[in-house]
Amino acid sequence: MIWYGGDYNPEQWPESVWPEDIDLMRRAGVTLATVGVFSWARIQPAEGEFDFDWLDRVIGLLDDGGIKVCLATATASPPPWATTRYPGMLTENRDGATRWPGSRQHQAPTSPDYSRLATELVTAIVDRYRDHPAVAMWHINNELGCHLTYDYSDRAAAAFRTWLRARYGDIDALNDAWGTWFWSQRYTDFEQIVPPRLAPYSVNPGGLLDFRRFSSDALLDLLRMEKKIIRDAGATQPLTTNFIGAWPTTDYWRFAEEVDFVSDDCYPDPRDPESFRHAAFARDLMRSLKPGTPWILMEQAPNAVNWRPNNAPKAPGQMAALSMQAVARGADGVLFFQWRQAAAGAEKFHSAMLPHAGADTRTYREVAALGAELSTLELPAPGGEARVAIVFDWESWWAVDQPDHPAAFDYHAQVLGWHNTFHELNVQVDLVRSGGPFDGYALVVAPSLYLLRDADAEALTAFVAGGGSLLATPFTDVVDEYDRFLPGGFTTRLGPALGLSVLEFEGVLPSDGRAFVWDGVSYPADVLVEAVRLEGAQVMAAFAPTDQPGGEARPALTRHAHGSGEAWYLATMADRAGRLAVARHLVGRAGVEPVVAGLPPRVEAAARGGVVTLINHGSAPVTLPDRSVLAPYGYRILHQ
Repeated sequence: MIWYGGDYNPEQWPESVWPEDIDLMRRAGVTLATVGVFSWARIQPAEGEFDFDWLDRVIGLLDDGGIKVCLATATASPPPWATTRYPGMLTENRDGATRWPGSRQHQAPTSPDYSRLATELVTAIVDRYRDHPAVAMWHINNELGCHLTYDYSDRAAAAFRTWLRARYGDIDALNDAWGTWFWSQRYTDFEQIVPPRLAPYSVNPGGLLDFRRFSSDALLDLLRMEKKIIRDAGATQPLTTNFIGAWPTTDYWRFAEEVDFVSDDCYPDPRDPESFRHAAFARDLMRSLKPGTPWILMEQAPNAVNWRPNNAPKAPGQMAALSMQAVARGADGVLFFQWRQAAAGAEKFHSAMLPHAGADTRTYREVAALGAELSTLELPAPGGEARVAIVFDWESWWAVDQPDHPAAFDYHAQVLGWHNTFHELNVQVDLVRSGGPFDGYALVVAPSLYLLRDADAEALTAFVAGGGSLLATPFTDVVDEYDRFLPGGFTTRLGPALGLSVLEFEGVLPSDGRAFVWDGVSYPADVLVEAVRLEGAQVMAAFAPTDQPGGEARPALTRHAHGSGEAWYLATMADRAGRLAVARHLVGRAGVEPVVAGLPPRVEAAARGGVVTLINHGSAPVTLPDRSVLAPYGYRILHQ
């Protein structure tokens, strides 16, 4: 069964509208409504006072209409009475300015007052509805960390110090990890430590990395808190919290461990011709976070959003194409934000399943058509389709996203670029942690895995020794988990498998004209060029001799046999053409086949069990290898 529906906010409308909502939902094929996400002020008008009568009627109407409820815990946005009475719930930015109410998600994750009030709210909601037959699942908070992850207040500083004490035990261990003899930063007591607030120049990189870890953990603690309340109350329905793709501030590998199923909010830009590839990356990440378990697309836009500087609508059929992309890549639910378009507030121009103009609109007709199609669709659980994996590590992202490196680059963009490459080849890909597991994969790609733990290096090395193929790209295996260099230089852990050592980094710009040559073809070398020392590796491609001081050719792409497998190293950041050349070669050597070969450029193929879905993400019809025609934004489901 594929769940279908979206966020429902009946408190924003008079009760006379609710029966019409239910009727139009049924006509659109809605089977699930997410209720209560931003209802704290309506449920609890004052401290110690709860009003559930209206919510009883809403859930009852949905139940009578055969529509199940994904019931939110309503903790995403504290009402004004709460922050007025407890101003310590508010956060501060790096320069000490308070972030005031009037928007949403203004609460401090480490605020005891917020935790206490949220606990009372969630307890009351779960006690009332845990046995309601309409409640099919629980929705904890909303997009944790979307707007506020980092709080620099004194309260956050105290919580940060508590976190550091638990991590390091004593101040000397912290000083050693952060390298605080540099710039006379040596601490003699944990009480001297503050978050990385506005400072005259660069702050300690180890301290900044730990603050990002702490901040992600603070949000994770809120998820765990609400989960415990739900389970301790005896509620047995599955629970989730909605992720936001590859969100930079929250380590979703750890968050996924706490939910029964993953859910995601995804808003690709219709104006971006590559947005369908970016969306595919988010879908594959969601499927990979909890292997073998279907996930839910919790939010998407039926048409245009409101929050970009210029908001393009989705073309006719594009919404269905992107929805089917999620299903093809493991989703068992297609939901939207939101059901009825808001009449007021910051998101009133955000499209909805039911626009202001009503049911006689293209948007509603497309929503209803998709609902009818999904109502008859049944697919096997995802898992085991991909033979290629890409390492995606939040802590490397946090460590790379700092100043004072040989060259500034976007870690997420590097991972996305490699995913886009395999997507263009129609080779199915999973995302994996840096420590695996790597079972079942023929090829693992580790883009710029800057921060590497010893255990993860051992797992990658064992994968190669056991017969796998590994591709590492520049700025890999540079520092340990504390962002410190190790004795012996760079690539000290993966070097034996790679058959080389990285000696130096050179920042390069496109105007430098650097390139590497492989099989007679020249490809741009961008951002970084590394000087490597061969220690058994074979040179497969070299930097163009004219690019190098003294005119000598230097290794750019290497191959090294290690155990039963082989490890490849690319010593620069390749562009699309360079990535495609490397990826084609490696999947060929590894015996990895595309899901479907020979497809036109904007047609993707995704496998889910024995089912293959073909989707045309272009605005023109295309001819498939079997000579059939796929309409613009059309899709076809093939049962093999």
